[in-house]
Amino acid sequence: MPAIDGVTLRTVRAGYKNWDRADLTYAELAEGTSVAGVFTQSACASSEVELAREYVRQGTARALVVNAGNSNAFTGYRGREAVERIIGKVADHLDCAHEQVFVSSTGVIGVPLPIDIADAGLEAAFSAEPCGWENAAQAISTTDTFPKGAHASAMVGDMRVELCGIIKGSGMIAPDMATMLGYVFTDAAVDPAFLQALLERANAKTFSCITVDGDTSTSDTVLAFATGRAGNATLASFDDPGADAFAAALNDVCRQLAQLVVRDGEGASKFIEVCVSGASSDGSAHRIALSVANSPLVKTAIAGEDANWGRVVMAVGKAGEPADRDRLSIGFGGHWAAKDGQPIPDFDEAPLAEHLKGEEISVEVDLGIGDGKATVWTCDLTHGYIAINADYRS
Repeated sequence: MPAIDGVTLRTVRAGYKNWDRADLTYAELAEGTSVAGVFTQSACASSEVELAREYVRQGTARALVVNAGNSNAFTGYRGREAVERIIGKVADHLDCAHEQVFVSSTGVIGVPLPIDIADAGLEAAFSAEPCGWENAAQAISTTDTFPKGAHASAMVGDMRVELCGIIKGSGMIAPDMATMLGYVFTDAAVDPAFLQALLERANAKTFSCITVDGDTSTSDTVLAFATGRAGNATLASFDDPGADAFAAALNDVCRQLAQLVVRDGEGASKFIEVCVSGASSDGSAHRIALSVANSPLVKTAIAGEDANWGRVVMAVGKAGEPADRDRLSIGFGGHWAAKDGQPIPDFDEAPLAEHLKGEEISVEVDLGIGDGKATVWTCDLTHGYIAINADYRS
């Protein structure tokens, strides 16, 4: 992944947990950087999310701080004071407005972020040596088993622009807007309002189409930063040359990042794509796909490499969406197990069983009642998920 002009990354070990690794990430952004964001729809969002929602409306950013190991959510006035202290310290360091500093925290819920540790960590970060994307991706992680990053480029007019993204997330993944913590950086010049529209559009087809366990975090955040250092004419609408190419590149980065989160789902052994077609609308198809993807019975059957298509029927039926039993078809890996509401005559399960032995699994659902379609990505549910989450705080 190439460096992005106008973005300087630094990481340090602040010590939010008793671990020997960097856990504070500081990204300094060039003056004039545009910002856009999408956030959790949880009613119990953290102070970091509340302030970022407010600040993103003014459209510019100078810095990002990410704390790993402590989510600072459900921490009352002490949590709010900690975030405001971080923002103030960075704003003083950069001589910028408080509204241009964005903070994210991830980890255990219900423990106030220790201000003394954050203070010392920031002081160290201000003078730390710049680092690369892999270091930053590792520093923002918690239960992740590998650092996650993605890159794409686009031609905007006669200028080549670069987009790089990092993300963390492995469990508590079923957001209605994004995933745990994700950040996309580009050297393109993009108007903040247009960047916001593009990010929301990309999110709808990527981060809002993943689920690991059906749980939405209090801290889910995706932010996009455009430094403008590529020198292209500022993109402000789809009428501008190169806007379509930039939008496609942003979608690509977001899709890559979203799928990496699913591939690293806590305890996961299989990556699952659920494709729903023939629904009454795209929205209905999306909700049905999530019902299938979030079903513990479906996920455990796939973990056990069992083509139990009856569990998929169950998940479709419970979704609360229009469906006709006698038009419903279910398949795995392109092989139909049931068509038009009944099992395939002389059904040969061998091809399905062979498909389920792999690491890349597809589940197909055709409702046969309309043109609506949607794709959702998830993973299987194994004993590993229980092992990770049974002792998460210890």
